[in-house]
Amino acid sequence: MSAGSSKIAIYGAIGANIAIAIAKFVAAFFTGSSAMLSEGIHSLVDSGNGGLILYGVKQAEKPADARHPFGRSKELYFWALIVAVLVFSVGGGMSFYEGIEHLKHPAPITDPTWNYWVLGLSLVFESISCYLAFKEFNKSRGDSGFWATLGRSKDPAVFAILMEDLAALFGLVIALAGVYFGHLFNNPYLDGAASICIGVLLVTVAIFLIYKTKGLLIGEGADAETLASVNAISQAEPAVEHIRTPLTSHLGPTDVVLALDVQFKRDLTAVQVEEAVDRLQDAIRAKHPEFKRIFIEAKSIGHKQRHTESAR
Repeated sequence: MSAGSSKIAIYGAIGANIAIAIAKFVAAFFTGSSAMLSEGIHSLVDSGNGGLILYGVKQAEKPADARHPFGRSKELYFWALIVAVLVFSVGGGMSFYEGIEHLKHPAPITDPTWNYWVLGLSLVFESISCYLAFKEFNKSRGDSGFWATLGRSKDPAVFAILMEDLAALFGLVIALAGVYFGHLFNNPYLDGAASICIGVLLVTVAIFLIYKTKGLLIGEGADAETLASVNAISQAEPAVEHIRTPLTSHLGPTDVVLALDVQFKRDLTAVQVEEAVDRLQDAIRAKHPEFKRIFIEAKSIGHKQRHTESAR
């Protein structure tokens, strides 16, 4: 998946959330709805989060230099972690606060018309944004299920935006239920309870995002399917006698480091080992272009020579 395609989902999310946030705050001002105010805060946080993810994508695209010899791909993961913390603290925390305050000082909703209009339009805009995120998410899905694909995804520009959009849709449904039933039964406490439920939803999503980005920041490896593929490609090389388990680490969604400890067949010359290393690198990159750097530690049994080959 290209960075350009990932940005489409981000731009869509930012644009939708800014428009929705303004509409929700206006509705909350005129109706006094706590759930609507929480939803406005949620959309505003999502807008800022989209901006941070977009900034992380642009920073990650910067080329390697003397201070960053492996590039800056991991900066995307850093900003994704900041986004997760903001969702937890600002989004979830403010929703909890507003909900509790509304339970302490309930104010009945006199006319929910504003809320219905804004929530209806918000559902339309969020559905469009979620569709764009799902479209990018499905590009790497293949035949795998939703949760399996989400678990192995290494691109916060896709999975973070998708999870925020899904949380926004569920939050809108909760807010709509709080406004409707609160007005129907003339019970302002239901509006505050809806705000607390939205807070629980945001905290849950934030915990998931923190868990995902933590693993990526500390150096998460490639999935088992990719490792098996690399091992199969290596074993298919005629000059290879034995290979240890490949070592990998994601620096970015499409920037992975691969280290191989290869034992070549007996009595190969140094030139033959060099040629085998080149063939092996080319074969791996042909199927897995995400391996930007391949380091092969080679050993020929007969000559007991060791050779290290780095990525071109």
